[in-house]
Amino acid sequence: MFRALIVDKTEDGGTEAGVQEIPPDRLPEGEVTVAVEYSTVNYKDGLCVGPGGGLVRSYPHVPGIDFAGTVESSDDARYSPGDRVVLTGWRVGEAHWGGFAEKARVKADWLVPLPSGLSTFQAMAVGTAGFTAMLAVMTLEDHGLRQGQGPVLVTGASGGVGSVATALLANLGYEVAAVTGRPENAEYLTALGASRIVPREDIAETVKRPLETETWAGCVDAVGGPMLARVLGQLKYGAGAAAVGLTGGTDLPAKIVPFLLRGVNLLGIDSVMQPQDARARAWRRIAQELPLDMLEEMVQTAALADVPRLGAEILEGRLRGRVVVDVTR
Repeated sequence: MFRALIVDKTEDGGTEAGVQEIPPDRLPEGEVTVAVEYSTVNYKDGLCVGPGGGLVRSYPHVPGIDFAGTVESSDDARYSPGDRVVLTGWRVGEAHWGGFAEKARVKADWLVPLPSGLSTFQAMAVGTAGFTAMLAVMTLEDHGLRQGQGPVLVTGASGGVGSVATALLANLGYEVAAVTGRPENAEYLTALGASRIVPREDIAETVKRPLETETWAGCVDAVGGPMLARVLGQLKYGAGAAAVGLTGGTDLPAKIVPFLLRGVNLLGIDSVMQPQDARARAWRRIAQELPLDMLEEMVQTAALADVPRLGAEILEGRLRGRVVVDVTR
């Protein structure tokens, strides 16, 4: 028997979540069984722990879109018992049982060997949020971003993706301007490496002018909506905005002018179906280039039973930084 956070339907059509002990034969099909050590709480987890947000296909369900742990058994030659692995994406925790449990069974193709120098705890302090931030930085650099070109804007900087993006960019030598709607987080963001704090109200609304002063050498955008539209008109010539989130809405009230007159790039970042080689490259760079000591500034730890409360808090925008869930607690 092992412990898992089970979400199930109630008689009134809602859902309820609680920790239960279940047998291994309830695990879904897959080539590799992992003894999960840590998971984390993401926005999608908040949806899946609650009513599902259209992400969960069937109940009862085990959420948790990330996990890191040790291979317990494997039918795939690439993995052996004792191997340390990390998983993000592939709709695990949504359509497939996920990491809020002491055991998980998944397809071998979904796993990535954990790079040396990175613990399972640190991997989940990074999680999907940090993995996505790394993909965003890699994509901006692939499109020409270099140190010394000017400040790089990070929107939603106090959240999981934004926190890691801020620390990562600063450690790589970029000047980071961090956008936040919570002034009390200025000290936190400065500690992560931000050299400038941009109040959310300064950039939250679109303006009639399709082009403003060229300000940003690039942007990691976790907000979308009107803020992203505004940023596009402030990017320097040829610069890019890596879109990683939509907390500000799914509509983009933008003009075509910045694309035509400044050659700016809107770069979509998907972490769910990312190819294996790109995943491995991103995790190697995380192990090498993310200041792991700074993870302590952005991480809080929690037990499996805390997840329903934390899921509600992340949906309300009340979680700062990253939450690592010790599934054995």
